[in-house]
Amino acid sequence: MSVKPPPAEGFLSSVPVAIVGAGAAGLSAALAAHEAGAEIVVFERDPLPRGSTALSAGLIPAAATRFQRALGIGDSAEQFAADIRRKAHDEGNSTIAELVAQNSGATVEWLADRYGLPFSLVHDFDYPGHSARRMHGLPSRSGAELVDRLHRAAEQAAITIVCDATVSALFADGDGAVRGLEVTRPDGTRDRIGCDTLILACNGYGGAPDLVAKYIPEMRTAHYLGHPGNRGDAVLWGQALGAKLSNMSGYQGHGSVAHPHAILITWAVVMEGGFQVNVLGRRFSDESGGYSEQAALVLEQPERIAFDIFDKRLAAIARQFEDFRQAEAAGAVIEAASVEELAARLRLPLEALSETFRQVENAKDGRAADPFGRSFSGLGHLSPPYKAVRVTGALFHTQGGLAVDVRARVLKEQGTPLPNLFAAGGAAAGVSGSVASGYLSGNGLLTATVLGRVSGAAAAALIKNRPLGP
Repeated sequence: MSVKPPPAEGFLSSVPVAIVGAGAAGLSAALAAHEAGAEIVVFERDPLPRGSTALSAGLIPAAATRFQRALGIGDSAEQFAADIRRKAHDEGNSTIAELVAQNSGATVEWLADRYGLPFSLVHDFDYPGHSARRMHGLPSRSGAELVDRLHRAAEQAAITIVCDATVSALFADGDGAVRGLEVTRPDGTRDRIGCDTLILACNGYGGAPDLVAKYIPEMRTAHYLGHPGNRGDAVLWGQALGAKLSNMSGYQGHGSVAHPHAILITWAVVMEGGFQVNVLGRRFSDESGGYSEQAALVLEQPERIAFDIFDKRLAAIARQFEDFRQAEAAGAVIEAASVEELAARLRLPLEALSETFRQVENAKDGRAADPFGRSFSGLGHLSPPYKAVRVTGALFHTQGGLAVDVRARVLKEQGTPLPNLFAAGGAAAGVSGSVASGYLSGNGLLTATVLGRVSGAAAAALIKNRPLGP
């Protein structure tokens, strides 16, 4: 991937707003720019829009929505922003955290009301780090449904989406103004297309082993469960244009990926009273910290393996997620009528597993403090039939990227914006700070949809010579 001077012979064609990537960020940007009256072309490397969005649970955290109010849940953007900052250890960009929190509710309701996305609130369990229940998802609770519905909305709006079109280079002036892009087709043919503004919505660098080793060395050998096309294009282009990079060591991991099935197991099975053990039948952490930081902890265990231990009640909660239903269909979820049978089926030491069960139940009863400091207050006891899944830790997506301002303009090292370049989703630096434990559940799709919408509106305003604000 490279940045080149504009070709002397000019461009084959030109478009006012070009968008690289047709995931949640790119499609949200396209819808917003279209509403503002701009002509858009979205370039997508895959045969159909899928990307990292399709691999997620499709949940968008949003504050003060009508979906929350309908269930009597009180929340505010200020409370949400405080949760983001707290989880990120006050490391992330507080201005962007406040921006996405303030716009989260309006963005979810915009997608629901204007484009018919049938959101509902995940109301039956808490996600770590959130002080209110604010996760909004579609009926299948899958990212595949989210990107499909966004794609359908864009098609209904007659937005041009060019698939099987890999953006292989940018053309830019010496001052960093992007003048066009080079698009490579599967047959190797290349087109040069001019643009007045460019939005990078092409995700992060989880699929680039060299960049992962450089910025996130603890995950260099971890299984990558994101889209393989996330090769760090935005980061490399941004560096060539003099853009500032931020929090490059930040990422979202997950400590509950069924192995060898490579299917995400919702953290609800742990947060609502379950726990994790290693191959020795022992717990090894306070699991309530969050699934992102749990990834590295699982990978530190013998054989890089752990087991989610839960029961029928928690499986019923998890079953609302399509991934969990797929895991059951694939045989990843083991059932046992007793601890003894569970130990046998998982090939775990019975004495150690039985002692772990006793410790957890004592902590739930208040008879003893949890040795790892986890609070089990208010969580129900596990009862047979017990359930378990063999899991490992994985890297899902990176959180570092191009620094942006409140209009999603990409910033130079000096802090001033590049002339006509915007970024959203995984291409932009997230709000999770520099470590995995800073990731608050849903931060990925939060910044994808909100910054996507912001970037689309700002790019449209720029080409129409409207003020973008400070």
